[in-house]
Amino acid sequence: MQHNSKLPNVGTTIFTVMSTLANQHNALNLSQGFPNFKSDQKLMDLVTQAMNSDYNQYAPMAGNIDLRIAIANKFNLLYQTSYHPETEITVTAGATQAIYTIISAFIRPNDEVIIFRPAYDCYEPAIELNGGKTISVQLNAPNYKVDWHEVKQKINSNTKMVIINTPQNPSGTVFTKNDMLQLQEILKGTNIILISDEVYEHIIFDDEKHQSACFFPDLKSRSFVVASFGKTFHNTGWKVGYCCAPKELMDEFKKVHQFNVFCVNHPTQKALADYLQNPEHYLGLSEFYQQKRDLFLSLIKDSRFKITPAKGTYFQVLDYSEITNEHDVDFAKRLTIDNKIASIPMSVFNENNIDNKVLRFCFAKTDETLVKAANILNLI
Repeated sequence: MQHNSKLPNVGTTIFTVMSTLANQHNALNLSQGFPNFKSDQKLMDLVTQAMNSDYNQYAPMAGNIDLRIAIANKFNLLYQTSYHPETEITVTAGATQAIYTIISAFIRPNDEVIIFRPAYDCYEPAIELNGGKTISVQLNAPNYKVDWHEVKQKINSNTKMVIINTPQNPSGTVFTKNDMLQLQEILKGTNIILISDEVYEHIIFDDEKHQSACFFPDLKSRSFVVASFGKTFHNTGWKVGYCCAPKELMDEFKKVHQFNVFCVNHPTQKALADYLQNPEHYLGLSEFYQQKRDLFLSLIKDSRFKITPAKGTYFQVLDYSEITNEHDVDFAKRLTIDNKIASIPMSVFNENNIDNKVLRFCFAKTDETLVKAANILNLI
């Protein structure tokens, strides 16, 4: 049988490529974005407790109501805003499923979707599968600042959606309050939907404040705010996230959600609902990861890499332009094979694979792992 691929240009992701290479060469893996330390034992015990309490059948389609109430309470606490737990919050199988479902619910053939590059790699394939067209705004190293005049120029009658990601993976940068106000002004009076990918909302450094889309009234009225418990609580393999949006948008989301997932792992949802009763479980996350960022950067301060400290996420971008002129993909592979440390080349996230001679390293690792990584990087 012969078929025309719906994603003819999509191959194996760079995450799989680099992690496979790391495994083959027994390299320290700072490429894929997952912690190598345990989630809180209390949270894991709560999952077992939920199973033993018979939360083992289908959850409600929109999610366990206790969890949705806990999410609503979190938004009230952090952002002084409200989402109705019955009509404006849906629990999803990770943030990626939420993003895919939003795009599927709203994007039709020839609709245009603006994304900011370097961009997380799940956005464009979902747009393409639904017949949409990706319009890129390229941000440049090392600061990755947005030219809002360029954004305004790229909006037209075909623009259906804008996707932002703050704090941003893979660059480790954040949108400022001024960025969000300019975006709000540009979108005001349009029918453009905003996806605000905020999976690293609790990982932001140097006393900065996360600028959620829900802070800004006009943005909130057109936004899906997407989040991830896996990123927050060090258990990416659980694949539980959620999204919040005004009822009229969420109604359309649920029409698709019920047929591609229906509902998410029930005992995990119940455990998360109970765990969220203590806000300290997420309020201390920025300090926790800033200590890791600062440790990592202090250990490599005398290396030949040029450093612009990450402002959020658990990723650090390092500039290697004073070390070699190799293409970043080639250099990343050579480091994995010869030096036994794996990273992610940033060009794969850029428009036309622009190579700025930078690699992304994940510092969501034990201190022991970060010391080993620094010892390698200091010799390069």
